[in-house]
Amino acid sequence: MSTEDIWVGSWRPHRPRGPIAAMYRSPGPKYALPSVTGLNCHDPRKWKAPAFSFGARHRQFSSSCSPGPGYLVPSNITRAGRDGTPAYSLYSRPKDPLLFQTPGPGRYSPEKAGKMTFYSAPAYSLSARSKEFRNDQTPGPAAYMLPSVLGPNTVNKSSAPNFSLIGRSKIGSFHEDLQKTPGPGTYRVVDPAVYKHKPPQYSMTARNSMPGDTTKKPGPGAHHPEQVTFTRLKPPSFSFGVRHSEFIAPLIVNITD
Repeated sequence: MSTEDIWVGSWRPHRPRGPIAAMYRSPGPKYALPSVTGLNCHDPRKWKAPAFSFGARHRQFSSSCSPGPGYLVPSNITRAGRDGTPAYSLYSRPKDPLLFQTPGPGRYSPEKAGKMTFYSAPAYSLSARSKEFRNDQTPGPAAYMLPSVLGPNTVNKSSAPNFSLIGRSKIGSFHEDLQKTPGPGTYRVVDPAVYKHKPPQYSMTARNSMPGDTTKKPGPGAHHPEQVTFTRLKPPSFSFGVRHSEFIAPLIVNITD
C-alpha cells in the first residue's frame, strides 16, 4: 500500500510545497521574555513605572525608632517622635584610675628567701633509676627467707618448752550429770482448776448498737434560706442567648408546591 492511498479522514497527507517551521530545529522555550517588573532587565517595549528604594538607617535616629507593634511603646513617643521634655538621669560614680599599687609589709615573705640570703646545707634527692640498670635483676632484702626463731621448729636455736590450752571435756568434769536429773522445765504443770475450785471466767463481746433511724439528716449548712422565693418576691433574672449570624437563612418547614 503506497503513501498516496493513505487518508486521514477526508484529508490525504502530502509533501509540503514549500519549507515550513516544522522542518527547522529551534531552541524551544529556552529563551524567556524579559521581565516587566523591577528595575533591572526590564522589557524595553513596556512602560516602566518609577522605582523607589529604602535608604540606610542613620545612626542618630537609631535610638528613636520604634521596634514595631510587638513591643510596648513608651509614653513619651508620639507620632511626631519623642516629646521635647528634657530628661535627666543620675550616673554612677566613675571608678578611680588604676595606678601603681604599692605593696604593704604583709606582701613580703622573707622566710621564703632561702638560698638567696642565707647559707643552706646541701640537699639531696632520690632520682629515678637510670636506663643502664634496667636489666639488672638484683634481689631485694625481701627476697631472702630466713628460718623462724619462734616455736619448736627452729634450725640452729634451742627453743623453750611450749604449752597449749585444750578444750574442756565433758567426760569426768564437774558439770557431768551422771544421774541425768531432769530440770524444772521438764515437768508439765497441771491446771489448778483440776484439783481446786474453778473461778468464773468472763469475756468481752462486741458493742451492740441500738435500733433506730440510720438515714442521713441534713445539717444547718445544707439549707439555703436566701434562695427561697415562696415567701418573698423574686427579682427578674436575665441570661445571655446564643449569638446567631445575620447571614444564616431561616429554617423553612412548610414547603408548598
